[in-house]
Amino acid sequence: MTSTDLYKIRRIADYQFGIGIGDILFPSDVKIEKSRKTGKIRRIYHQGKLLATMRASDGYLALSIDGARRIVEKTSKPTLRVVVKNEVAGFIKKGRNVFAKHVVEADPNIRPGSEVIVVDENDNLLAVGRATLNSEEMLSFKSGEAVKVRKGVGGE
Repeated sequence: MTSTDLYKIRRIADYQFGIGIGDILFPSDVKIEKSRKTGKIRRIYHQGKLLATMRASDGYLALSIDGARRIVEKTSKPTLRVVVKNEVAGFIKKGRNVFAKHVVEADPNIRPGSEVIVVDENDNLLAVGRATLNSEEMLSFKSGEAVKVRKGVGGE
């Protein structure tokens, strides 16, 4: 890994998630895995745990559960979060999608296609995914999918 690679992934995270998130998400001792064929950054690890994957289609980052956990621990609600009712937390943990009627709070900067972190009302991490609605729609709609969950923290 070069310092240029670290600078690049931190700036992408700052652009995508907000200023300061790059430093929170990627400490200086991360391991960067590159594509053998193209030499482009593909995955970012810290102490053997996957933090994020760089999407080949658009160059943005897709958060892993461990990456989301770092952000949740070091930022306050509602930064990058979609907060759902505690009663649906078990379903979301298993990787089920989030519906608008279950959303109680959302970061006002969320737009369709944004990477989001799904948490319960107590700020416990449940899942990571991509928003299908903006934050205002998530809070006002009574039906429809709000977040397409990519990975839940695991079933109980």
